[in-house]
Amino acid sequence: MSDARMLSVLSSLSHVARQLDVAHSSRPSANGNCVKLDMNENPFPLPAIVKESAMAALERHHLYPENDNIALREAAACAYGFSPDQVIAGNGSSELLGLIYKAFLVPGDTVAMLSPGFSFNRRLAMLQDAHFLEIGWIENNSLPINRLLFGRAGVAKFIVLANPNNPTGTFVPIADIERLVAQSERLIVLDEAYVDFAPDNALRLVNRYPNLLLLRTFSKSYGVAGVRVGFGFGHPELVGRLRTMQSLFSMNVISQAVGLSILAHRDAYAENRRHIVRERERVARALSAHRFAVLPSEANFVLARVPPGHDGAWWQAALQERNVLVAFFPEEGLENYIRISIGTKVQMEAFLSAVSDVSVSQT
Repeated sequence: MSDARMLSVLSSLSHVARQLDVAHSSRPSANGNCVKLDMNENPFPLPAIVKESAMAALERHHLYPENDNIALREAAACAYGFSPDQVIAGNGSSELLGLIYKAFLVPGDTVAMLSPGFSFNRRLAMLQDAHFLEIGWIENNSLPINRLLFGRAGVAKFIVLANPNNPTGTFVPIADIERLVAQSERLIVLDEAYVDFAPDNALRLVNRYPNLLLLRTFSKSYGVAGVRVGFGFGHPELVGRLRTMQSLFSMNVISQAVGLSILAHRDAYAENRRHIVRERERVARALSAHRFAVLPSEANFVLARVPPGHDGAWWQAALQERNVLVAFFPEEGLENYIRISIGTKVQMEAFLSAVSDVSVSQT
């Protein structure tokens, strides 16, 4: 297409679309031998019975999946103690989060989030041409209820919280979450992607407060990040509107089958979760011995301030040279941190060995 014609096409795009960066095709730089601890994935294989459900679903590849994910919603409602009209199922909780932004924001609106938080929310706000307001944590990582309800955040159409939080791993007591929801007349979106590694959850609040939407994903504790299964729980009026906005056949036959099987066999994952919690504490202690400052975490990762002398980007590169991938965040305040997903014992030993090697090379 000629430059003149392309300029004509671009000029017809919406104000928001013209602001978007162009996505370029790229390949990950890591090789297949890397220890991958950068995406908070669960490293364990599927239980055999869940894997069998996925293979059986392949036999239905020529058929459309069930629209509105009815069977999956009914199974989730039974498993978590809701009615089916209080449940939405989707292509991971990220799809559901995107629906919430589309449903409740118009250009010029404001959404508030605790910062640092899940950066995907910034993009979702931008796509709606909405203002994205980040509210900082207060001392001891307490929930800043007044800051979220009043002041600059007082105009926010809704508030997004993640508990445990990503990327910090911070867990807020459910009583604090309830105080926020009870005092607010606005929608509170609570993302519990990592809650299976934490001591408590907020499911019991959903039926008490119609302004609460709670999100869950099977990507973390159930190890199906590549299959994409997520849920939202809330008042039927809110959930019903989100379901109306959902794409036709938003989930495929494999994700529906795997989701149903996981819901029927959640106990099969208990030992995997216990392992991750044990390794999380062991790795935190080991990193502290290497002069890292590790934040308390109730998720399947830890965020650690690197030792003095280098920043997080340097440590990320140094570990990648040793075939270990960790996450680094360039945002202000996180420059000196790396985030490490908790994997198998073998993976974590490889990570700690690489950290030791880097440390020794600096002495």
